[in-house]
Amino acid sequence: MQPKMIVEGLIVIGVTVLVTFIVVKWVSRVLYKSAEKWELDLTVIHVLNDIIKYTLYVLAAALILKWFGIDLTGLILSIGIVGVAVGFAARDTLANFISGLFILADKSFKVGDVIEVSNKKGTVIKMGFRTTTICTSDNKIITIPNSSFSKNPYVNYTASHKRRIDLKVNIPMEADIKEFEGKIKDTIKKIDGILTEPEPGLIILEIADTGMIAKVTAWTDKTDKVAHYRSLIGENIKKLINR
Repeated sequence: MQPKMIVEGLIVIGVTVLVTFIVVKWVSRVLYKSAEKWELDLTVIHVLNDIIKYTLYVLAAALILKWFGIDLTGLILSIGIVGVAVGFAARDTLANFISGLFILADKSFKVGDVIEVSNKKGTVIKMGFRTTTICTSDNKIITIPNSSFSKNPYVNYTASHKRRIDLKVNIPMEADIKEFEGKIKDTIKKIDGILTEPEPGLIILEIADTGMIAKVTAWTDKTDKVAHYRSLIGENIKKLINR
């Protein structure tokens, strides 16, 4: 290949790659700005962004190959010949891709939901065709292959509009259970975010040397803040017992 053609080729590659990255960034920005403005589902935006991004990458590669005179038909045929070997190597990627499609179709969870799979719990911050990214309560970012959701049971803590909060407490043996139960219910109902229906409850589980072991239950519609309300309830019950 002549030096002139090499220089032209490098220019074509550079311009094509630069323009492709600029267009990908611009499209991504427009999509997320539109989602923010029109309050669109971020799950769909993430997937749509991936589709457009990889489509543009493939088109850019095709343009570069065409400029160098590479016959795409022959290339596709060659890919078909080695397709079986590549398929074995990429079976995990394919499994993740298919699982991602099923998650999107079933609407099992979406961006913003709190999920748990394989003892990993966090808020979904991104959903792609291959992986799902969650952020844990201590701000760790975990990337989970989508195939994990088809192989393992998983929990969506925010799928329902309300969740029950359970808390074990140790009640002094000399306490009047009926009076104490009434005070606990009144105390819990005053916490902003706790539902009055279903009503908070108190169940005696066992009698121990240290007192009566009971379970306090309450309901909230702030499904992503169960741990916070469990802590608030515990603080209020502790103050009540001390009094």
